[in-house]
Amino acid sequence: MAIIQNTSLARLRAGKLSIGFGAGALRTVATPMYAKAAGFDWLFIDMEHGAFSINEATQLCIAALPTGVTPIVRVCFDALDEATRALDNGAMGIVIPHVDTPAQAKRVADALRYPPRGHRSWGGGIAVYGFSPPPAAQAQAEINDEVMVVAMIETAEAVANADAIAATPGIDVLLIGTSDLSADMGISGQVGHERVQDAYRKVIAASRKHGKFAGLGGVYDDVWARTYIEWGALFVLGGADQMFILQAATARAKFLASIAPA
Repeated sequence: MAIIQNTSLARLRAGKLSIGFGAGALRTVATPMYAKAAGFDWLFIDMEHGAFSINEATQLCIAALPTGVTPIVRVCFDALDEATRALDNGAMGIVIPHVDTPAQAKRVADALRYPPRGHRSWGGGIAVYGFSPPPAAQAQAEINDEVMVVAMIETAEAVANADAIAATPGIDVLLIGTSDLSADMGISGQVGHERVQDAYRKVIAASRKHGKFAGLGGVYDDVWARTYIEWGALFVLGGADQMFILQAATARAKFLASIAPA
């Protein structure tokens, strides 16, 4: 069986926007179907802040594969063992937070790519072939090409090192974590601050220079989301399940309450 296409990566390579649905609270395997129905391209399974076990995360990955919604897992910075287990069991991308230096970026890329591009151990990955993979060498080469490795830029140090991080072989995306970045800068929540704007310019330019992709996270203001996307941030985390549920439920409750009989 052919490898399942990484829809998100294919869109980026075609110069198109790729929009992510954050999963932090939902556990049901219907979650990727909700994301698909709503028009999202990738599922952001958050093991850094969400309370997912590796089993729960990979069940969502496997459920996502046949939908065309690309399953991407965020693990904690030092949890590369969880990252490789997620990849072995259906994930098609890994997000690593707080990548501040090129040395850290290299360590991440080396851990998540098969030889000769890295040092990932062969022991799985067959879910992305519908459990009918080709010979190991072919599978490893194809998985190397389809798996996304995403480095989060969340500090002023990371912004200063954006060019070197983008130049790191094996890194595909530099995703700005705007919430943590603005906090690190002492301007927490000010997503349109001139220093945040400057960070987006630098990261987008570095990504383009080295043939990588820039991403946006933590920006839910329509004006600034539009601005940064128009500048070139194409890998976009659109929001998360809890936010979507509360926004829609709150709006509906207010509407119904407004027409209640006197």
